[in-house]
Amino acid sequence: MTRPAVICVNEPMEYGSVRVLFSAMDTNEQTKSPKVPETATNLLRGGLIGIAETVPGVSGGTVALVTGIYERLIFSAYAIVRLPKMAMEGNFKRGLKRVDWKLLFPLGIGMVAMVFIVAGYMESFVTNHPTLSNGLFFGMILISVIVPLQEIRPSSLEEPGMRTKAIILFVVFAIGLFLITSLPSATLVDPPWYIIFGAAAIAISALLLPGMSGSFFLLLMGLYAPTLAAVDNLDFGYIGIFILGAITGVIVIVRVLERLLTKHHTLTMAAAAGLLLGSLRALWPWQTEDGGLMGIGDDWFAVLGMVILGIVIVGGVALLQRRFSAGASAR
Repeated sequence: MTRPAVICVNEPMEYGSVRVLFSAMDTNEQTKSPKVPETATNLLRGGLIGIAETVPGVSGGTVALVTGIYERLIFSAYAIVRLPKMAMEGNFKRGLKRVDWKLLFPLGIGMVAMVFIVAGYMESFVTNHPTLSNGLFFGMILISVIVPLQEIRPSSLEEPGMRTKAIILFVVFAIGLFLITSLPSATLVDPPWYIIFGAAAIAISALLLPGMSGSFFLLLMGLYAPTLAAVDNLDFGYIGIFILGAITGVIVIVRVLERLLTKHHTLTMAAAAGLLLGSLRALWPWQTEDGGLMGIGDDWFAVLGMVILGIVIVGGVALLQRRFSAGASAR
């Protein structure tokens, strides 16, 4: 199967460039059935993304990038978003052919299957070992701060006033989220449907951004453990609302992200890095039940080990992302 044009992940216009793929895709209508090895590989890719999406700080978008399917995912997401417009123009069938179904179906099956397998273990770890799990996630998010910053092209900062704007946005978003997460909070035991719906819409958008973790957003909103528990316990009411929110997120937020990353890529990445830095307040390992900060406990050595482990995991994935990006640019 002919691959669509590669979108270089180091270019500011990378996300907006999905539009240029449409004309090429129209001449490659996916008429052949996917080969068995390709389907199996996409199942495995989906499983890896599913594991990543259950771990705060590990980005499913980064895994998609490292495994070589990121640009195809972005293209298909944009094509799906455009389906209603294509239908109104009388080109619905043509729009359907633009979606890489041969990738999406096995990828989705692998991802969902692995989420159901891993959810119970992660929920138990977070619930029964809050200090150690926060230490792990703290390390993951700490190292993740550099990922959005690496996506900024140095040449873009040379534009008049751009460096100052990026620094201001970074600081404002970091301080803003730090203050927000300083408010008394706790894991939501029985969250209302609109909270689940909105959280899902935001979390799914992170799948499209290398370095951004959907599970992290759930953790920040107190819905990480409840969501994993719902999946593990097959709570179809909760899962159904979450799926509807995710679909809405793809339809609405993808358009917003595409516009921001196309028109304001540098500033968007700076803001994202600031959000990650400010979120560390919520992940401090030693906290009271209502989220108040406490001093370092006697278990500091074990927690430090988890922080280092988190840094190593995400740092390793980020290194693979950079190497893959460099290889794609060279080709």
